Amino acid sequence: MSESSLHGIPLTLIDGTVTTFGQFAGKTVLVVNVASKCGFTPQYAGLEALYRRFADDGLVILGLPCNQFMGEEPGTEEDIQQFCELNFGVTFPLTAKVDVRGKNQHPLYAELTKFKKGVLPGLIKWNFEKFLVNGDGVVVDRFLSTVEPESDQLVGAIERELSRAVA
Repeated sequence: MSESSLHGIPLTLIDGTVTTFGQFAGKTVLVVNVASKCGFTPQYAGLEALYRRFADDGLVILGLPCNQFMGEEPGTEEDIQQFCELNFGVTFPLTAKVDVRGKNQHPLYAELTKFKKGVLPGLIKWNFEKFLVNGDGVVVDRFLSTVEPESDQLVGAIERELSRAVA
């Protein structure tokens, strides 16, 4: 795998489908480690709103459930999917549960956390950290958990990346 591309990294979707990050080639992807029992869980609503707003322009939101922070994602994949659909109307893709740090760190997060721009290099600090990945599979930005999905900061970064993709 080239250093500039995440496309070869395997993913298992929440329904058990095995694929790679490459299924999103050509799309701008916002990768978010999510949890159902976190103080940031209400961000699911903003993530879904972003997805609906920009999906036709080439944005994908990819949620990766993680139970590594105070056990905030204890359910099964089926529990997680039902929770997201019933409480937030989530239609964006979710994966099976993953570890975002430690010895069982998912390969996607091993690559994402190499991104050094800004105030957040290195390890994931908490749930709902966000990485913006361009259509070539290159990480272009990273956002704290406290950055709301519909914030000017995040929306502006998404709009910039989507406009580059069309140019």
